Amino acid sequence: MTPSPFDVDLDRNPANHQPLTPLSFLERAAAVFPERTAIVHGRLRRSYREFHERSRRLASALARRGIGRGDTVAVMLPNTPAMLECHYGVPMTGAVLNTLNTRLDAAVIAFCLDHGEAKVLVTDREFSKVIGPALAAAGVKPLVIDYDDPEFSGPGERLGEMDYEAFLATGDPDFARAAPGDEWDAIALNYTSGTTGDPKGVVYHHRGAYLLAMGNVVTGALGRHPVYLWTLPMFHCNGWCFPWTISIVAGTHVCLRQVRAKAMYDAIADHGVTHLCGAPIVMSALLNAPDDERRAFDQGVAFFTAAAPPPEAVLAAMREAGFDVTHLYGLTEVYGPAVVNEWHDEWDALPPSEQAALKARQGVRYPVLEALDVLDPETMAPAPADGRTLGEVMFRGNVVMKGYLKNPAATAKAFAGGWFHSGDLGVRHPDGYVQLKDRSKDIIISGGENISSIEVEDALYKHPAVAAAAVVARPDEKWGETPCAFVELRPGASATAEDLIAWCRANLAGYKVPRTVVFVELPKTSTGKIQKFRLREMAREL
Repeated sequence: MTPSPFDVDLDRNPANHQPLTPLSFLERAAAVFPERTAIVHGRLRRSYREFHERSRRLASALARRGIGRGDTVAVMLPNTPAMLECHYGVPMTGAVLNTLNTRLDAAVIAFCLDHGEAKVLVTDREFSKVIGPALAAAGVKPLVIDYDDPEFSGPGERLGEMDYEAFLATGDPDFARAAPGDEWDAIALNYTSGTTGDPKGVVYHHRGAYLLAMGNVVTGALGRHPVYLWTLPMFHCNGWCFPWTISIVAGTHVCLRQVRAKAMYDAIADHGVTHLCGAPIVMSALLNAPDDERRAFDQGVAFFTAAAPPPEAVLAAMREAGFDVTHLYGLTEVYGPAVVNEWHDEWDALPPSEQAALKARQGVRYPVLEALDVLDPETMAPAPADGRTLGEVMFRGNVVMKGYLKNPAATAKAFAGGWFHSGDLGVRHPDGYVQLKDRSKDIIISGGENISSIEVEDALYKHPAVAAAAVVARPDEKWGETPCAFVELRPGASATAEDLIAWCRANLAGYKVPRTVVFVELPKTSTGKIQKFRLREMAREL
């Protein structure tokens, strides 16, 4: 190939090429707006100068313990200032941040610690009842740091060598962060909920985190100095990259340990919250709050939600309450949301039913995603844009994960044909908007959490009275969807719905437990395969 004249003697060098990393966002915010409030948590206020200094102290303290490039630091934390500091301090050392899902059981957490080879674990004492058994079961023996949040007064034990503040005190506030040798270096490890076995470890890189964080600014029209309320768990896809996003525009993080209606309304009214993200359950909590928990506020609030699209009545109620809802779609493997239901002004003139149909679509690609399509997973041919032909929703671009940690077979399968296969089935409409129609692996999304129907079925099959079980999603106004179990009992055996729910509660994380159990002869094909599409119809009619 003949070299282009635009390449000759025009090489990359430190002056014209630096690896992209979201760590630069906090450095800039602290330099430009050092005294601006970065974090609000109860009575605590921290400036960007303090936020940056504490993050560097954390990085320095970790480095002095030998933590560096390629090491994993796990955290079991709610939405607190420490969680924000970990999003910067951990990767400042070159290490990888693994935010653990606080709703998981001890066995799964032990798996994540072992699979990720955690060298350090920062844990809130609220979760000691789960972390204690997880550490006992895990093969790795990380350095354990206890975080004692002054806003938490509940029960919980200290399990670590020292507390978080004492650990930070060993660090240098002038620590010079380690620049990623390559923007492809890993920055975070997030575990999926798993469908048929152990969770898969999704690896993010600095480049993707940088770009998705920028994409949030553009997609959300954040502007300068937004006030962001933390209702979305930061353990979920690194909070959709918003811990890094807010620093770009020198905004304020308003932390919230627990998502409760009164606390949300107080924060919105007292701090002038302008933006938040959340699952349908957050909308439900806001709309169903009693009058004595509600507060009036003057500003409009942008609300970004994923999972199932909100019903027409919910959207109308949210507008009336002062919230402008935008529907997003994505997966852990694409850093959270990478698709947005971009609204057109002319659609405002349509009848409510037509607006609701448009709102039900997942939408179009983020500006930082290179390609989104609906393809035939066998031939990789694009599905016609007719709004009817099913295909698999696929992604391509710089905000797609590096791959699955220590799982080359799953990575190769996910990237077959040069696209990331989402596993979601959908259609493309004539205007290019994508709409999901089904989930190819029967994943149930409840309160923003993925639940494997197979995992719940496995728990039910272990009950001595159960002959057969099938679990599907049942629509739920509060949670979006909940698991609904259809069960056949063994001849001569007996069990009540309450018995099976209690059994599942003893064997599964709480959010995975079926809310409904129906005793029925399961519909099957001539080859004995359970017809889940019929069960979904039955669940919708319950």
